Order: sequence, then structure tokens, then C-alpha cells
Amino acid sequence: MWSGSSIGRRAFLTGTLATGAAALTTGAAGRGVQSTLRKHVYDANVREIDLGGPIVKTWVYGDRLPGKELRVRAGEPVEVRLKNHLPADSTIHWHGLRIANAMDGVPGVTQDPVRPGEEYRYVITPPDAGTFWLHSHGQLQTDRGLYAPLIVDDPDEPGDYDHEWIIVLDDWLDGTGTNPEEVFHHLRSGGHHGGDYDDPCLGHLGMHLGDVHDYAYYLINGRVPEAPRTFTGRPGQRVRLRIINAAADTIFRVALGDHRFRVTHTDGFPVRQRETQSLLLGMSERIDAIVELGDGVFPLVAHPEGKHGTAMAVVRTSGGAAPGPHAHPRELDTCPLLGTGFVATDDVTLTGRPDREHDAVLTGDMHHFIWKINDAVFGEHTPLPVRSGEGVRLRYVNRTMMPHPMHLHGHTFQVINPDGGFGPRKDTALVPAKSAVDAFFVADNPGDWVTHCHNEYHMAAGMMTTVVYT
Repeated sequence: MWSGSSIGRRAFLTGTLATGAAALTTGAAGRGVQSTLRKHVYDANVREIDLGGPIVKTWVYGDRLPGKELRVRAGEPVEVRLKNHLPADSTIHWHGLRIANAMDGVPGVTQDPVRPGEEYRYVITPPDAGTFWLHSHGQLQTDRGLYAPLIVDDPDEPGDYDHEWIIVLDDWLDGTGTNPEEVFHHLRSGGHHGGDYDDPCLGHLGMHLGDVHDYAYYLINGRVPEAPRTFTGRPGQRVRLRIINAAADTIFRVALGDHRFRVTHTDGFPVRQRETQSLLLGMSERIDAIVELGDGVFPLVAHPEGKHGTAMAVVRTSGGAAPGPHAHPRELDTCPLLGTGFVATDDVTLTGRPDREHDAVLTGDMHHFIWKINDAVFGEHTPLPVRSGEGVRLRYVNRTMMPHPMHLHGHTFQVINPDGGFGPRKDTALVPAKSAVDAFFVADNPGDWVTHCHNEYHMAAGMMTTVVYT
């Protein structure tokens, strides 16, 4: 059986009680406490959105990109209603939250899809504080723009910083003469868009880092670099950055000119802090970092790794001209730290021997654009069984020439390094080409859960399977 520190066990019990409470509030008990719930509405619409010059018609929550931030407190239930005004079925998935299975938002697995013109009531109780995000789990809908930040606050956190800035990264093609469905059809027809990748720091990631190399734009907080978002502060102030990679097919390298990042969290969980000049985020990964602001005007740049283009915002603490849209701070040329390159703090580390082990072997057919786990596409797969209370070692084995950001629903896992040491606590891990990542998790949240590649096109092409409690 698994074991851990006393705080780790307490977190497990808190999570179990919280997810149970979430399940209760969806039924008769929920009607009894409905008046005490904080309530939010997310309208999924087709809208024209201004990206800072380019106007695109796309799918968004409300009338903005990203959708309005959802901010809640750890341990407190919240109600969110999805109103579907789209021409297609949709759902909302609460990425990284260990919540009740019925609320997870995977159509055909945890709920029926929400039809056009209908609405759906989610009641969630996040047990863990941190940086998360919410997005549609409809096929390729995240790549259209159906996503928003989700921040879970810890009321006991000291908050020793002056500002908090949420940074959402994205790759964009919808409404620019094509859309995700057309691109997916092109890929399935043998139209691979990728190119060879070679980097002295990150060559081990793979020969190809993505399949779509002709994205029209790369965005930070919904803006192109020609009309960037500007964040303002004063020299010497401390800022907490919550960086979310919401891209469908793009790994980003992030740097802030003339500054260093002091990384504090990965995927919402605290890590032993490290400083770096640049960071690498796979699709759906999140990194929190503290920066101490200098005096001037600085480019915050996200470079699409292995691709051409850039995303940029501006950090301003004094007068002066803003950097141009092609700014390339020297920090971008340093070797970045990856999300898996950290060590969780002791209070959130999951330890113990596994009671059960599973391999999730990742393979792909580039010519026909078919992506599989354990030699099967989703729908033809054999589920991975677990029992409640077990410690489970899930090994993601990548036999392809591309990295895959692998995400597990309903749980968080402890990355186990090749030498047996502990890495970070996460819900998504970038698995390099021809390599493997060991993820240890506790089966403490019963239900049928999916695990999949968070490259949206790989998931749509079959790279998803289920973890099923027996």
C-alpha cells in the first residue's frame, strides 16, 4: 500500500472527503445546500474576437479569449452552469482537479454530451490549491478557444508578492481561412506539417515537436505580439506569474527579458524552488514562478519550440518604448527547465511501493495519422484496472519520434525519476521521444477516468485510454 508524510495523508483524506461532498451536491443533498453555493455561468458561443488587429470568428466562453477566469477557494463547493449556444455538443473539463467522476466532463465516459441549446450543471469542490484551467472536452474545441484559467486559492497561503499575473499561451488558426477540423482532415489525409527539430539543450525531446507548423498566430492572453497585453508594476516589486499552456499542438519556451524566474509550483503543486532564465511548458502544463521586477520595459516572450513565430506580452515598470513584436531576449537562448525537472516539496510528495503497475505504450502512424495507447485507439482499447486504495505505478512509454504531454484525469501523480528519486507532483507530464515517464498515483477517487495525450490532434486521432476502478 502507499504511504507518505502526515501532511500527504491528510491531503489524501481531505481530497476524498471533498470529492464525496461534490458527489453529494449533485443529488438531493445538493438541493439542500444550493443556496450556499457560489454560482458561475459559462456561455459557449460563436463570436467574433479581436486578437489585437486580426478579427476571427470562433468559439469562446462568453465574449472573450481566454474565457473569464474562474476563481474559487480550496475545499469550497462551487456551481458552474454550461450553457451551450454552439452548433455542436460540448462539455467542460476541470483540468487537474481531483473531483467527483460525474463532474469530470468527458463525453461518453463521465457524462452525456451537452447538446446545442441545452445547459448542464456542474458542482465541483477542488481539494487542492493551485493553477489549473478549464476547457471543453469536445473534439478539437479547445483549439478553437473554449478555455479559461481556473485558480484555486489557499486561504492559508502567505502571498508574499505584490502582483499576480495570469499568462495563458496559445497557438491560433481558427477563423484565419481554416479551422481545426479542416487541419485534422488534412493530417488524416497524409498532409503532415511537421519539420525536423534539433536543439543542443532539448534534442532528446524528439525529432518533431508538433504536427501543425502553419499556425497563423501565437498568443499571450488572446493577443498577437503586434498588439500585446501590457502588465505594469514598479521596480523592485515581486510578481507571481501563473503560466498556462493552453495550446493544442505547441510546446512553448518562455523568457522575460533581463529577468530570472524563481519557480515555485508545477501543475499547482509546490516544488523545491529553483531559478532559471527560461522555462519549457508542454501542452496543458502550468508553472508558477516569482520574478522581481527591474526598471524598464521588458518583453515576456513565448517561443513556439520547433516552429516559427512568437507570442509576446510587455512588462512595464517605467517609461520608454515598448519592444517590437519580434523581440528575442537573450534569456530565450538559455537551456530551459522542464516541468518534470523539479522536485516536489515533502508535504505533497506521494511515497510508497506500488500495489499495481501498468504500462501505457504510446505509438503512432504518421502517414495515416493514427495515434494509439497499447496498440489501440480510444473506443477499441482495453481499460487499465485499479482497485480503490491501491498505489499504482503508471508508466508512459513513448515509442514515437515526438514528445507527448500525457494527462491523467481525476488524480495527480508523483513523477518517479529513472534513478528512483522523486520528481514533481503533477497531472500532466511531457514524455520525450523514445523515452518513458513513471507516474505514481493513489487510487483514491473511484470511477472511470481517461488518460490521454494533450496534443489535441493526437487525442482526436485515438491516443486516449481509460483507468477503471474494479
